[in-house]
Amino acid sequence: MTIDPVQVTHPRPASISARVMAQARFEAATLLRNGEQLIVSLVLPALALLAMAFTQSPDLGTGRRIDVAVPGVLALAILSTAFTGQAISTGFDRRYGVLRLLGVSPLGRSGLLAGKAGAVLLVEVIQLGALAALGLALGWRPVTSGLAPTILFWLLGTWVFVALALVLAGWLRAEAVLALANLIWVLLLGLGGVVLPRHLMPEQVAAIVGALPSAALGDGLRAALLTGRFDAYAALVLFGWGLGATALCLRIFRWSD
Repeated sequence: MTIDPVQVTHPRPASISARVMAQARFEAATLLRNGEQLIVSLVLPALALLAMAFTQSPDLGTGRRIDVAVPGVLALAILSTAFTGQAISTGFDRRYGVLRLLGVSPLGRSGLLAGKAGAVLLVEVIQLGALAALGLALGWRPVTSGLAPTILFWLLGTWVFVALALVLAGWLRAEAVLALANLIWVLLLGLGGVVLPRHLMPEQVAAIVGALPSAALGDGLRAALLTGRFDAYAALVLFGWGLGATALCLRIFRWSD
């Protein structure tokens, strides 16, 4: 009697896209469980929106105050998650050797970076949705024809600030990244044209601030959501920063201390 050999089946390895999505979900869950970063990413922007809705300071110029405030707060939220949160988390991942280990796993270095970018987008969907809902409850009335340019500026801003976050996290020690990322967040909030429209600043200051990615993101979202207009100059500024930051990241990023 002939006995057939046992057929051993091996599970097929997950596709690259499945690995990246799994990593993105893991990274997003980690970001959402981090209380400190959740405060910076969601609580502080929400408090800023409430403060601007119920006070008259700072001066936001002409137009309904809430309509001017919400796009700036959305820009602040993107800055918080894509730059501050990502810089700090990646800096400490590098310090503890997580980047080095995951970089040689089947996920690979490109898959790891794609997973981090995907995690930022997942968190931002929750974050921006919550802030938009709060804005609507406070009387915000966005121009619906500006939805397409809003999405474009969201993606451009995320690209730019994730790239800048990786430059910072791949260059400095984790403690320095923590301090500098939070300092930059505060400076850009006050002087970067994010919440306060730069046309309200002195002319010479406004010209300088207009070259910053923070102001370009704020200007682009305000133009889209206030008037439905696509701000081509702001998009070009963001695109230039994105190219420069990506090239610099590829050159100086270190996977371990």
